[in-house]
Amino acid sequence: MGFVDLILTVCLMADPQKCRTEHLYFESRGSLSQCMFLAPPEIAKWSQDHPAHKVVRWRCAYPDNGRDI
Repeated sequence: MGFVDLILTVCLMADPQKCRTEHLYFESRGSLSQCMFLAPPEIAKWSQDHPAHKVVRWRCAYPDNGRDI
């Protein structure tokens, strides 16, 4: 079974203009559509662990072939 890349765009709460991209990887359970259903709990967990940041956008994708995970 492969992996899915959950790509978050996160911004600092104190300075919303300062944003960055975070990648969360988890085991694929079939498709990117399945990732969309599984993503909200992962996003909530990440948000709890990073209270200074706000998730402003997210999407699911298959990892780049050349990228180590």
